[in-house]
Amino acid sequence: MLLKQPLSVLILNINTRNIITGYSVNMSLRGILKSIHPSKFGLLYSLSPASRVCLRTAAAHTRPSSSSSSRSEGISRYPVPNKKDLPFDLVELMEEVEQKGGFLPNVFKVLAHRPAEFRAFFSYYNALMNKESGGLTKADRELIVVATSAHNHCLYCVVSHSALHRIYSKKPMLADQVAVNYRVAELSAREKAMLDFALTVCRSKTVTEEHFSTLEAHGFDREDIWDIAAIAAFFALSNRMAHLTDMRPNEEFYNLGRVQRDKAKASDGQVKGE
Repeated sequence: MLLKQPLSVLILNINTRNIITGYSVNMSLRGILKSIHPSKFGLLYSLSPASRVCLRTAAAHTRPSSSSSSRSEGISRYPVPNKKDLPFDLVELMEEVEQKGGFLPNVFKVLAHRPAEFRAFFSYYNALMNKESGGLTKADRELIVVATSAHNHCLYCVVSHSALHRIYSKKPMLADQVAVNYRVAELSAREKAMLDFALTVCRSKTVTEEHFSTLEAHGFDREDIWDIAAIAAFFALSNRMAHLTDMRPNEEFYNLGRVQRDKAKASDGQVKGE
């Protein structure tokens, strides 16, 4: 389940000149969660109940009410709360994500059913997926999510994080290949070793020193190996929550990062002088 990112996460400062979505999204999810100031995530934990009352009124601390039918908005088995019933800090984050990305990924709506868990989830998501240090690129991280989510049969995470991988990597087909069968995808030896290990963790197999040696031979250090394992483990949780809630991907994800803007204009007859 793409500050997921993004957040759909959702996720990161991006040059949009090379991306088109077909839904007139002004900015890709790349950079959304990253572009949100870190203090916003600190706020998620630092606000006391009393502070939230001052910010949002006591209604913010009640259990969210349903905004629609039992199959809320067609995206979850659980009630999707109305914004007016949510704590101030969650509303602020969701509105910023929606404003910057052009749409609000459904993972935000679905997990808002339990605000405390929403805060914990996105705080850890941000720590894993948007960190600046280490040997994993943003595209590497998204590829791990796609491969492990495909193994776990998670539609939401495969669709959303494939979109993010396309944006980061500028490779419109690789995530699709990995989602079907990473073993025959057009991967480098480094990427293949990375995904082999991620799937080892995903399958709950024993990790040995041999795994470390193999990854180190491809340029990963022990902190990178921690990151690979942590991403695989975290998204195992995300995948299973998506199964529980029957979380559905936003339609906007499907076209993100697939067509370069100049090629799209040419196909529409908008590029002149050629």
